Amino acid sequence: MKRPKLKKASKRLSCSKRFKIQKKVREHNRKLRKEAKKKGVSKRVKKDPGVPSSAPFKEEVLREAELRRLQIEEEKEKKRQAKKEERVQKRKKERETASTATDPKAKKARQDDIRKQRERKVASDRSSKQFLCSELNKVIDASDVVLEVLDARDPMGCRCPQLEEAVLQREGNKKLLLVLNKIDLVPKENLQKWIKCLEQEFPVLLFKASTHIQDKTVQQKKSRINPSNEVLDKSRGAACFGNTCLSELLTSYVTSTQNEGSLRVGVVGFPNVGKSSIINSMKGILACNAGVKRGITKSMQDVHILKNVKLLDSPGIVASPTNPVASMALRSLQVEEGQQSVLEAVRTLLKQCDEKQIMLQYNVPDFRNSLEFLTLFAKKRGYLLKGGVPNVEQAATTFLTDWTGAKLSYHCKVPENQSRPAYLSDSVLAEMQNGWDLNRLKIGIKEALKGVKFPSQASSFSFISKGPTAGLLSVSDEQKPDAASTVNETEKNDEPEQITDNSEEIEEPERASFNEEPGQVQFQSVPVDASSLCTAKTDDTYDFNSYFK
Repeated sequence: MKRPKLKKASKRLSCSKRFKIQKKVREHNRKLRKEAKKKGVSKRVKKDPGVPSSAPFKEEVLREAELRRLQIEEEKEKKRQAKKEERVQKRKKERETASTATDPKAKKARQDDIRKQRERKVASDRSSKQFLCSELNKVIDASDVVLEVLDARDPMGCRCPQLEEAVLQREGNKKLLLVLNKIDLVPKENLQKWIKCLEQEFPVLLFKASTHIQDKTVQQKKSRINPSNEVLDKSRGAACFGNTCLSELLTSYVTSTQNEGSLRVGVVGFPNVGKSSIINSMKGILACNAGVKRGITKSMQDVHILKNVKLLDSPGIVASPTNPVASMALRSLQVEEGQQSVLEAVRTLLKQCDEKQIMLQYNVPDFRNSLEFLTLFAKKRGYLLKGGVPNVEQAATTFLTDWTGAKLSYHCKVPENQSRPAYLSDSVLAEMQNGWDLNRLKIGIKEALKGVKFPSQASSFSFISKGPTAGLLSVSDEQKPDAASTVNETEKNDEPEQITDNSEEIEEPERASFNEEPGQVQFQSVPVDASSLCTAKTDDTYDFNSYFK
């Protein structure tokens, strides 16, 4: 019976019950001894008498017995070791089954890490300059017609003289066609001026790629559901202009040249000008990977758009390090490769623009430098770290993607007196015009100018172009930038972006005398009158009667 004051029941037994149990145990043991006696089994082990001394060959018998004993011990030891190994293997299996049963995510995570490490090794080889240049040369050699895609916001900055010269010098009478992409981000008047400027050298085609193209599987899933009130996507991003004109031009070129095989058209240009987006718009489905991030395409890819026309996608042209800093920030992959910080790229871009237009575009107050602009921009967008600190890195990447992607509207002025490059002669220009249906090209330009909704001149801010961007077609062509040019650019970048007051300008000659020895702080003694200090104290004393009358 459980006692009320104790937490556990007592294990005490009554004497009668305890004696009864002991008696039962004795009887049970007695019974076992009787049964063992009947069977002839005894607990006592009989002692081995050994070999008597009078027995012949006693030493040999003892030696054999010792050998047999050692063999038996070795066999026992082997069995013991085998059982140990079995136990270890069994425990390992139990642990593996337990880990997979309880935490299958850990095993998957390990496998994913191994796979990612392998992919990084392959990607590091694919993202090298040598590999990208070799893939670009493959596209140029394999193509009959080369489409150089230019960003309509800065067409001259997207042109690569080295690429154009290489296309004209290659065998096979290759044709070069300039494609102005992202025309919906440029004012109409500016675009018309650029068309007149570029048509003096090569045929020009206007194109506006669709950004709402989906994968084939997604389209098949949507096609199964056919609602009666289906609404067509006529948004600005889904609209595409120039695809019909380009397909008709290529088909007419095939018929005029009478090629037996299919026409191979290479699409080349700097990163993020819209090469893969043009191919996807021509195909109607997501055939090539495209996105806001620069340098997604790493190798050559062929896409059949028509029965006798094949488009070849290529990686972006590798920009030469001798280019200006502003063009490198927009055209190269230095930020993605970690050679340049995002903050430095944003700083160079801000210097090329008007400060008031940036303030109106991003709805931020007046700023003195790029860091202050990024902090204001991060607070405006809500890019905050722990403790409410503005995330400047995220703001800088967003600003850079606005400039390189198809979002921000800016334009560059057309050069008034532009000299023709040395590789373009009159015979070359006439040859580039042959074979194309120029009337159809003009009709396509008119249709695009009529159908596209252009931004106004006031909403699009001006940008200072740095001219054609030099590219690399082989790693051996890479040259290090001159020391003088790098010093000048760094001096320009290191200029203070703060607005100084007149008072600071006046105090400059006085500061020069103090800063003669750098790294040391000097103090100038100023004479102080003790009486003035006393009067100051007495004047500032508080009088209750004077204030409250």
